[in-house]
Amino acid sequence: MRADHLAYAYGAAIGFLCDRATGDPRRGHPVAAFGRAAGAVERGLWGDDRARGALHTVLCAGGAVLGGALLTRAVRRPSAALAGEVALTAAATWAVLGGTTLGREAQAIGAALATGDIAAARAALPRLCGRDPQALDAQQIARAVVESVAENTSDAVVGALVWGAVGGVPGLLGFRAVNTLDAMVGHKSARYRRFGWAAARLDDVAGWPGARLTAAIAALAGPDPRGACRVVRSDAGSHPSPNAGPVEAAFAGALGVRLGGTLAYAGRVEHRPVLGAANRPVQVADIERAVRLSRRVSTLALVVSVAGRLAYGAATVGTHQGER
Repeated sequence: MRADHLAYAYGAAIGFLCDRATGDPRRGHPVAAFGRAAGAVERGLWGDDRARGALHTVLCAGGAVLGGALLTRAVRRPSAALAGEVALTAAATWAVLGGTTLGREAQAIGAALATGDIAAARAALPRLCGRDPQALDAQQIARAVVESVAENTSDAVVGALVWGAVGGVPGLLGFRAVNTLDAMVGHKSARYRRFGWAAARLDDVAGWPGARLTAAIAALAGPDPRGACRVVRSDAGSHPSPNAGPVEAAFAGALGVRLGGTLAYAGRVEHRPVLGAANRPVQVADIERAVRLSRRVSTLALVVSVAGRLAYGAATVGTHQGER
């Protein structure tokens, strides 16, 4: 077994457990630092055209991948190659994962709704998603939380683990960079409709495998596998996002709830197709159920990504030995 495959397996597991234990730091988060750097690059490059946006995406996402590659090379010394790479992989995994904080934010909103404090729930919602909280009642807030938990399970956990298994530390950092850029400039506002096009399309490509793995695990390991598969087959393709569609449909079917419909963002309203139309509306108690499902999916995704990396490493070693 090659050292880099073992390093990913050990490092990813350690980083995952660190995220479970501590969540994101309130100050000095590496992703926030990347966001500030990307914002500075944007201020120097912004123009209302796709070419400038593509250059911004290449510089920021490519810089993250290059940085990960240089760090990996720096710790790969013969004297301590495995220990150094394990430590680097663990740190990178912890930095890019956001599953624990996602669950905590969702549960805080759920607790506020359970006590009837809709003002507190509205105040907390922007930390989870970009919708206009003042336009939402308690049931709509609960639905927004469940949808955000579903989508961010893929974006903040599973997708990163998939790309980490494929590309090690550069894969981890590159995926998180692409996902962050999409959140910053990938939306269809007047300022970013053209400038953010490249970031949004690259995020669609990078998020494709993680979204499918998330949907598959949520369907198979959720409380209603048959219902999840039914909603994914019937409704996932109608969602405007190629990646959020399967994930939200799987969560809707697994939890037996109805997602989608009218969404209000700052200055605009979107009418999205309903996922799981035959199911009941989301209730406050479903937030906790969604968080539990998210944690289960995340844990199983870690197992799948580590197993896949180790299996590839074993196959590679076997192929090289057979060629000798």
